[in-house]
Amino acid sequence: MSVGIDEISFYTSNYFLDLKTLAQVQGTDPDKYYTGIGQEKMGMAAPDEDVVTMAANAALPLVEGEGRDQVRTLMFATETGIDQSKAAGIYVHRLLGLNDNCRVVEMKQACYSATAALQMACALVARKPDSKVLVIASDIARYDLDTPGEATQGCGAVAMMISANPRLVSIDPEVGNYTEDVMDFWRPNYRSTALVDGKYSTKIYLKALKKAWDHFREVSPLDFSDFSHFCYHLPFSRMAQKAHQQLVRHTKAGLSAEEQERQINKTLMYNRTIGNSYTASMYIGLTSLLENTDADLSGKRIGFFSYGSGCVGEFFSGTVVPGYRDALHLQRHRDMLAARQEISHDEYLQLYRNQIPDDGGEHRFDEGTTGHFRLAGISHHKREYVPR
Repeated sequence: MSVGIDEISFYTSNYFLDLKTLAQVQGTDPDKYYTGIGQEKMGMAAPDEDVVTMAANAALPLVEGEGRDQVRTLMFATETGIDQSKAAGIYVHRLLGLNDNCRVVEMKQACYSATAALQMACALVARKPDSKVLVIASDIARYDLDTPGEATQGCGAVAMMISANPRLVSIDPEVGNYTEDVMDFWRPNYRSTALVDGKYSTKIYLKALKKAWDHFREVSPLDFSDFSHFCYHLPFSRMAQKAHQQLVRHTKAGLSAEEQERQINKTLMYNRTIGNSYTASMYIGLTSLLENTDADLSGKRIGFFSYGSGCVGEFFSGTVVPGYRDALHLQRHRDMLAARQEISHDEYLQLYRNQIPDDGGEHRFDEGTTGHFRLAGISHHKREYVPR
């Protein structure tokens, strides 16, 4: 029996800022972003959007019809938590109409936690093969204005249904892990934006990749040549290119630059126009690979490197299932991305500054999202989520 990803869907805001607009305001060359970090656009959440509404919007296609009755566990991965106690997934559970016997839990470890949720979901399904687990990763990446991280903002959510005999990707049980206590990226409770040492974070990312790969090779019979494509955590698209170059050197694979690019380029297409989505980014990359590769990927093995600052890294593998295209939501994703609205720099600043209040007051929020769910307001310290 195989266990893995049966279905996958993602969501991002209907607003985006083209980075050439940011470059013009800053008086810099757009290629600094388009080529330097590999990013073209970044999604900006609407005034009535947060990680809960994005998560529910991402998961809705997976539970429409009879799907909601089969979910026995919902795991919500995020580093954009909205409550110190209550799991964000509880709200999603109600919005999606999941059954009362479904357990819900929230997970956090920077951008890595979606992978922890995936692995735990696979273990639950292996223990009880007739059950399904819904894994959702949802985040809004925000950095201070006029900092190097500003151009790497974004927002997005991804939902994956984990089951026995999956239709998309069968996940192998062997994993390579690496953990180290470092301060490359963190966000104290009293801050709404992260603190980051960019150069150090890149260095630790690459170190964790090599260490996780070495551990993977100790526990798995697979070698570099067994993989057709690689998916990496994507704080920005150029990071995946740096990581893959490092792995090729580390493994002495001897691939040309063109061969290396072919192994990762299709994973970057959605990320270039969505921006950073923290926990969701690698799995949006997987969706991009499956939906934008012309060649049939059936039977091809994919290598995954998941990284969460602070830090935890994990390398694992999966095999694409024959007939996978029948389980994709390609047209829905293309329609969503095509319908997005470009915003001006002034509108971007307005959305950036229009954050959900934390003053404990009574608030109603203007309707801006085009998704199925929205955050209507806050009353008596309670967030009010409603269908749109």
